[in-house]
Amino acid sequence: MIVVMRSRATREQLDFIVGLLRDQGLTPMSGTLLGVSMFVTQENGSPELASVVENSPGVDRVVVVTGAMRLTSREFLAEDTRVRVGPAGEAVIGGPEFTVIAGPCAVEGKEQMDSVTDAVVAGGAVMLRGGAFKPRTSPYSFQGMGLAGLALLAEQRKRTGLPVVTEVVTPADVECVAEESDMLQIGTRNMQNFELLRAAGESNRPVLLKRGMSATIEEWLLAAEYLLHTGNGDVVLCERGIRSYDRSTRFTLDLSAVAEAKRLTHLPVIVDPSHSTGRPHLVAPMSLAAASAGADGLIIDVHTDARNALCDGAQAITGEQFAELMSRLKPVVEAVGRILSPSRSHFLAQV
Repeated sequence: MIVVMRSRATREQLDFIVGLLRDQGLTPMSGTLLGVSMFVTQENGSPELASVVENSPGVDRVVVVTGAMRLTSREFLAEDTRVRVGPAGEAVIGGPEFTVIAGPCAVEGKEQMDSVTDAVVAGGAVMLRGGAFKPRTSPYSFQGMGLAGLALLAEQRKRTGLPVVTEVVTPADVECVAEESDMLQIGTRNMQNFELLRAAGESNRPVLLKRGMSATIEEWLLAAEYLLHTGNGDVVLCERGIRSYDRSTRFTLDLSAVAEAKRLTHLPVIVDPSHSTGRPHLVAPMSLAAASAGADGLIIDVHTDARNALCDGAQAITGEQFAELMSRLKPVVEAVGRILSPSRSHFLAQV
């Protein structure tokens, strides 16, 4: 059960609802979402109790949910959530626009970032991606530039106007990453790092939550529930491929999960065709398929010197391939009733 309070509910009204729920054997957890106070219980209670609560002073509505999800569910919010990213909401994920995020898997240096950023801006990307902190399978692999990488991302944001999304890997780093970026990414290996989820949710930044490589759809949505329970409603889900027996691709892109997640939750869902396939020649067809399946956008690895990339160069596409993909994507997006979100980069006006 979710009890949504009115915006002007008094302290006495809040306390009354807590007491009422506890008297009936329920354990209410308080929270705030979109500036509105609410109480969430694990149990739904009886229909009679729901009616009594809904008619109590200060209560806006009561939502009785049937599954494990609460705040992420369509039962709680039927309309699609639109997540605005950037100081002035320059990028919008969800709604009629199909949003493309692009950039290198990892920040490697100023020259690389200048080159890749220019390429993705010219191709029409709406947001810039790039990893400053990289959790790698091997401790001997490139782990990212850390704070220096964040500074390079911030420099590109200032130069182009593109909002930046970058990964955060520990709760201790959330504050510094949030200062230099517009959106925090929770990677596949940290999808169920619950302390990190709480810290990211409390950062006052939108969060991009990648599905764990072995996670069920329910586990993915429940990880998002942690974020929403902190009061952060700006959450975007990302399908990035799940582990399977087939080694023909890096992972198996589960496009059925996109359609199912869109049915179950109001949150936007985007697709990562780069990490899921690990093959540059598959990025374009899987991007087109993702748009057809109802995804709200893409996050794509682009590198202008992939052979010498320090991280995941084997899956990156070139700037030219990205531009070609964007031109092929437009009619597909329009065929499913969406529009390709136009780049709002001020850089374009300067070239």
